[in-house]
Amino acid sequence: MIPVNEPLLDGNEKKYLIECIESGWISSEGPFVKQFEDRFATRVGRKYGIAVSNGTAALDAAVEALGIGAGDEVIMPTFTIISCINQIIRSGAIPVLVDSHPVTWNMDVAQIEAKITPRTKAIMVVHIFGLPVDLDPVLEIARRHGIKVIEDAAQMIGQTYKGKPCGTFGDISTFSFYPNKHITTGEGGMIVTNDDHLAEVCRSLRNLCFQPHKRFVHERLGWNLRLTNLQAALGLAQLERLDEFVVRKRRMGERYNELLAGVEQLQLPQDKVSYAENIYWVYGLVLADPVGLSAEAAMRRLAAEGVACRPFFCPMHQQPVLKRMGLFAEEDYPVAERMYRQGFYVPSGLALSDGQIADVSRAVKGILP
Repeated sequence: MIPVNEPLLDGNEKKYLIECIESGWISSEGPFVKQFEDRFATRVGRKYGIAVSNGTAALDAAVEALGIGAGDEVIMPTFTIISCINQIIRSGAIPVLVDSHPVTWNMDVAQIEAKITPRTKAIMVVHIFGLPVDLDPVLEIARRHGIKVIEDAAQMIGQTYKGKPCGTFGDISTFSFYPNKHITTGEGGMIVTNDDHLAEVCRSLRNLCFQPHKRFVHERLGWNLRLTNLQAALGLAQLERLDEFVVRKRRMGERYNELLAGVEQLQLPQDKVSYAENIYWVYGLVLADPVGLSAEAAMRRLAAEGVACRPFFCPMHQQPVLKRMGLFAEEDYPVAERMYRQGFYVPSGLALSDGQIADVSRAVKGILP
């Protein structure tokens, strides 16, 4: 079976992990955590980096730090992972959805303006699969209406928008270091911001809101979202190779593009737009409607051929748990619905070889009617 993702861990990862073990610094108090935070923040052009236990934790803390609460509205894409909506709902706020752009697969920014109300507190931008959201229109809307921007750049480590790193643009921005990301800590995440107050609040929230001089006296409820020194050591070694990984991912995407070009039954990822070149976090495919084959059926056929795949996101408005809450009744977002029904991604990990890419491409063409 060709795995859907396999990371590359052949740099300084072992060396730094041994250093952690030999020094005894394995907890979140170890020195690699601060090094990783500082170097990652510098890489994305932000003043502060706050390392946390995973990308979902980063989003949760970001929403809480902005003071989003009961009755507030947060505009966000329906086509995303459920992590993006969790803390919005738990805080008592109201998620307001927009559909996807049919070519970039990102949120359709042309739909945002019509969703603004006096209760809108924030726009959550989620960069999807390889191309960033077209940010300038979003930032202009946010400035004009005096609302905050949360930038979920989990899938965009190493990507840029008009030459500036993704993660630069939100009032608060978040990343994930799950093993399928361009750099990994196994589990882990990062919050970045230029705002002194937001950084301070996020640091407190990740550490149970302990107080410096009255450690076990709490003025606020937080979480234990700490990243360990072991994880940070892994992340630092990975960060050292980010440029190499970006080049490798783009070459993989280009190779898939070459091998699958001209297959009419498939919509391939957009190679570039005016503001960015695709970073190919994953290599997604959307089956044409006339094919008569769903993504679920296609993935079953590919699994039988030894190719592991993953489905696209189930849109928020179709999530059973959210529907049971009475959310998004009678709401339809046809682009996102089609992407979920017809979309999936093929093996895309950094350890994937050219031969495996060729094998996957042959298998994809072979299962099509």
